[in-house]
Amino acid sequence: MALLLVIGLSAALARMEPAAPTVERSTVLTDTVKRGSIVRQVRGVGTLVPEDTRWIPAVTDGRVERIVLRPGAQVTADSVILELSNPQVEQDASAARLALRSAEATFANLRVQLRNERLTQESTVATVNAEYQQAKLEAEAKESLAQEKLIGSLELKQSLIKADTLKTRLDIEQRRLASADESIDARTRVQEAAVDTARDLMRLQESRLASLKVRPGFAGVLQQVPVDVGQRVAPGQNLARVADPMQLKAELRIAETSAKDIEIGQPAEIDTRNGIIAGRVSRKDPAAANGSVLVDVSLTEALLRGAVPDLSVDGTIQLERLENILYVARPSLGQDQSTIGLFRLRPNGSDADRVQVKLGRSSVNAVEVVSGLKEGETVVLSDMSAFDAVDRVRLR
Repeated sequence: MALLLVIGLSAALARMEPAAPTVERSTVLTDTVKRGSIVRQVRGVGTLVPEDTRWIPAVTDGRVERIVLRPGAQVTADSVILELSNPQVEQDASAARLALRSAEATFANLRVQLRNERLTQESTVATVNAEYQQAKLEAEAKESLAQEKLIGSLELKQSLIKADTLKTRLDIEQRRLASADESIDARTRVQEAAVDTARDLMRLQESRLASLKVRPGFAGVLQQVPVDVGQRVAPGQNLARVADPMQLKAELRIAETSAKDIEIGQPAEIDTRNGIIAGRVSRKDPAAANGSVLVDVSLTEALLRGAVPDLSVDGTIQLERLENILYVARPSLGQDQSTIGLFRLRPNGSDADRVQVKLGRSSVNAVEVVSGLKEGETVVLSDMSAFDAVDRVRLR
């Protein structure tokens, strides 16, 4: 009889479920499934950087003679940051100035010469015209005398031929004067081009000479001067960096898994630890780097006190508003558009069973529930990976 009792008790115990592990309620985070609207957001950390930052390169090679201003200095467009020296540039500028003066003197001399040539041709035209008019009058007079038989026909013909010859010569000299005007115009344009070329060369050399005194070209704050006195610099080498501290933007690093839905123009908020500034997404890197995507946010409100370049900030970007959905606070594990196991509390509030929950779109603090849970149910959000081997736990 005792043996049968032992066998029956063993069978009953075998059919019983093992005791559920106990979890302290105070150590886990729970939330209730709700239905309503949420704003999808993504969050990232970053820094404030100037929107207008310019590196000032060396225009020509040279040697750093003097550093006039140091990083942190306020500069205007014409402030001299540092001075370079290059004897060859100075010599080239001097030679270009002399070449321009020579070209201008040659042009002035040519204009005088051309004016004299034209005056000579005008004088020739005037002389021939006077001779033609006199011959014409003589021919007319002899024609009258010939009609009265006072002179012979031969003498009349000679007078007429002389007048015609002078008329032809006058036409030739007038055409020659017109041709001289065209020649003057062409020769003048050639020399004007030579003067313009010399002037452009002088301006180039003067610009190279002026570039030995390095100026920013706009107002701002000097951030870097990465050269030292006595150092040789090459054309194109960066000599200084200047930024406008009043025009800042936020550069945020967003996890690549959260950045896929970010678009230009979406609203954002930048937390400077001293207040929040509104902004809008202005740029998004096309590729991820080290697991994150760089996103630029242009600020649409005035800067707060203490908002300076390189200040660390937190940024929140609003993606979209989701209406009439089931949602719950984001669990510690699990990404959006995935299926995870969560412990759902029973009505007694003490026991929790594992259920498979399909998640949809997520925000910073909430995630859409596609299936697996109903409105009003409570789930454990904390990391329960230590209980992966069981499907039920007890909260104490």
